[in-house]
Amino acid sequence: MNELELKYGCNPNQKPARIFLRDGADLPLTVLNGRPGYINFLDALNSWQLVRELKEATGLPAAASFKHVSPAGAAVGLPLSDVERQMYFVEQAGELSPIACAYIRARGADRLCSYGDWAALSDVCDADTARYLKLEVSDGIIAPGYTEEALDILKTKKKGNYNIVQIDPDYVPAPQEYKDVFGVTFQQGRNDFTISEDLLTNIVTENRDLPEDARRDMIVALITLKYTQSNSVCYVKDGQAIGVGAGQQSRIHCTRLAGTKADTWWLRHHPKVLGLQFVEGIRRPDRDNAIDVYLSDECEDVLAEGVWQQTFAVRPAPLTAEERRAWIATLTGVTCGSDAFFPFGDNVERARKSGVQYIAEPGGSIRDDNVIATANKYGIVMAFTGMRLFHH
Repeated sequence: MNELELKYGCNPNQKPARIFLRDGADLPLTVLNGRPGYINFLDALNSWQLVRELKEATGLPAAASFKHVSPAGAAVGLPLSDVERQMYFVEQAGELSPIACAYIRARGADRLCSYGDWAALSDVCDADTARYLKLEVSDGIIAPGYTEEALDILKTKKKGNYNIVQIDPDYVPAPQEYKDVFGVTFQQGRNDFTISEDLLTNIVTENRDLPEDARRDMIVALITLKYTQSNSVCYVKDGQAIGVGAGQQSRIHCTRLAGTKADTWWLRHHPKVLGLQFVEGIRRPDRDNAIDVYLSDECEDVLAEGVWQQTFAVRPAPLTAEERRAWIATLTGVTCGSDAFFPFGDNVERARKSGVQYIAEPGGSIRDDNVIATANKYGIVMAFTGMRLFHH
């Protein structure tokens, strides 16, 4: 198949729409189920590149949860703790496969933003992954293959219309990319820059202690940023993106947005959140929305009399502002990556408030000395990669 006709483009009025290769060769993918759309394929192809590169760089199975051409989360396949199983609503007992753990952790970064996501797997989709994905609201999945059992499970989603795409893992794209904007064709070389630990040798701070786990997390952050709409900043902990700030015009707004998401992820570990008692039969998205509101300044929207009964079996005590601040202060060991240099030390100040102890950024600002001095003030380890990672 050398082209695939689509229902429409980004919006219903944008017709005709199709995907194809300029040289007329066959597409490197096969639609096994459903009818993916234009944005679905943008998410699929961007997310596949991310997980493929993450697997190559770390040697671990990798997964991503994409929405609107940026990752809501990305992660490698490390085992889930009992608390993470509870946080991410894992119903299946027993040990889970590494690729299933990777997707559960990727989606767990920001479950609210992952609603209706596109899932991407670096490895063959197995039954463990399919069983978890079946319970979630998702638009589709891309993977290099599927077990027969996994395919049977996924084909039952969305009344049999769930989008399932298989990608040729050996496909190598053309070195030149083209894009039309307002009738004008843009051409550029494909960003095939390899992100590896070689980028992390230029440590510019007084503290030069960069443990292996932090190196891995820097790689996770940088590869995630490579496929995130710029400007972007990514916070990572234990091989999992826990906050992605995408598409902001200001670097500090990226850092704040990613930090707020990381804070929310950490607050979901709080005993009060883990102890929430929901009404029987509540939908998973409604549970996610309720937790998000409960953790916010608008918590009365779900705790008010006559309202809480719709969500909770027992009215929970509010998580006070003081409790939130105290809990967030316990978050440590976080890595922060930026797709372009930090122009001011305020980015380091904000990142530090969300437990950041390691930073990877290109460097090259005229105020690098101020940024480095701010990192030194808090004993943060900072590596200058020398490589910008804009993605548009």
